[in-house]
Amino acid sequence: MSISEKVVDDLIGGGIDFVTTVPCKQLAGVIDALDKSNKVFHIPSNKEDEGMGLCAGAFMGGKRPCIIMQNTAIGVTINTLATLIQYYQIPLPMLISFRGELGEPVACQVEMAIHTKPLLQQLGIPTYHFHKQEDVVELPEILKYTQMCSKPTAILTDATFWRGLR
Repeated sequence: MSISEKVVDDLIGGGIDFVTTVPCKQLAGVIDALDKSNKVFHIPSNKEDEGMGLCAGAFMGGKRPCIIMQNTAIGVTINTLATLIQYYQIPLPMLISFRGELGEPVACQVEMAIHTKPLLQQLGIPTYHFHKQEDVVELPEILKYTQMCSKPTAILTDATFWRGLR
């Protein structure tokens, strides 16, 4: 089983039944695995804040949502996170490709990488960082925690996680 398939299996096993994704090369395997699954409703989004709105609507309709996105759009989502997701206490796991770290081929990604963790911390969002594929064993507990505390959580996944290095 690939790491992408494992992530999708863990999401489904954790009760996630609605996922929206914003395209990212690092997340392509997860998006493909979601498309192949008939156990979760997957709807692509054009933008991360739009995806959070879809997740909020899904939650209010009785679903357990998750958004899959990249960190470079965290800045765009701050208002939506604070005034919608946090205000209405929506448990939203955010699986985030952490672009801009070592090995990043696109220079403009680096600037947002510097600000990602401080922004999440400022918002009070519990944040986890997966560096190695073995770190995925934490995902089921993170999903339980997200539901228990009715808060968004951020799961940052860097390039070494997806490539299986370290």
